[in-house]
Amino acid sequence: MPSIRLRLGRPLFGAALAFSAGLLITGLPHPVAAAGDSYDLAIKDHKFVPDVLEVPAGRKVKLVVKNQDATPEEFDSDQLHREKVITGGKEGVIYIGPLDPGTYEFIGEYHAATAKGRIIAK
Repeated sequence: MPSIRLRLGRPLFGAALAFSAGLLITGLPHPVAAAGDSYDLAIKDHKFVPDVLEVPAGRKVKLVVKNQDATPEEFDSDQLHREKVITGGKEGVIYIGPLDPGTYEFIGEYHAATAKGRIIAK
């Protein structure tokens, strides 16, 4: 009788092992941002392009900010609680959210008169 239990137990163990290995290989959804939750934002001529971004409400998203100017700029938003200096010719990554539905303002701290934008969470 013990050999029957081992035979019955092996397929269950094998299935559990295969399932666990599959999770390790494919992974679970990452809590930061899925592949489709990345948004590009450029800084050009001391302005944000685009100056309005729509993102999904209730999800964490990744902003890739590419500074195409030669001088540094600071992405700054009191509403998003984020500040990040992006060196001229470089890019930076900023994670935001999950956000409630609404509009969130941001500026370029070094060129506040021209570098302004909004993120709209829907």
